[in-house]
Amino acid sequence: MKKIQYLENDCHWEEIFMKIAEIVGTNSAGSYNRKLLKYMQKQYSSDECELSVCEIDSLPLFNVSLLSGDLPQAVKALYHEVETADAVIISTPEYDHAITAALKSALEWLSCRKELFFQKPVMIVGTSLGNQGTSRAQDSLRQILNSPGLCADVLSGHEFLLGHCQEQFNEAGVLKDQDTAGFLDECFTAFIQKVRMHQNRNEENVA
Repeated sequence: MKKIQYLENDCHWEEIFMKIAEIVGTNSAGSYNRKLLKYMQKQYSSDECELSVCEIDSLPLFNVSLLSGDLPQAVKALYHEVETADAVIISTPEYDHAITAALKSALEWLSCRKELFFQKPVMIVGTSLGNQGTSRAQDSLRQILNSPGLCADVLSGHEFLLGHCQEQFNEAGVLKDQDTAGFLDECFTAFIQKVRMHQNRNEENVA
């Protein structure tokens, strides 16, 4: 477990508890993106920050006709996880230069309740078998999260693209390369600072 280093004079922010939902961007049982999120959960969870992995494998394919009745329980559960989270991390694989159909469907379900993602801090990560990590999929995901139905506040300037995922983790699910792990620390720290700014602003608005 790693203690995140905050900016100076952030003592007040550090006292605010933070909950982060980690969405696995695939319904594949053996995804390395799930492994990446579980690594982050173990590495960055602390008394001040709770990370929980959210699966989308039980979600039905998005269907507008299902909105008129009682929503599927899996959809309700995803709504609850996102609604109660201060921030969201999405780990996406890359299939044919894009995100998975399962993740696109999950985002379509989420866009039906616009308040769920509206201005919510989101961090995008991803890993794949190829050389470029998930660069095209992450670009596609950023565009989707910027759509009127979601309108998320996506972290910019820190893109974690992990290629050759089959070589990156040891048997314990830990990143082997220290430089790679260090860069993920840097990206996550920047995300935490972004979320703290949101929390601090919300506290001021309530006061």
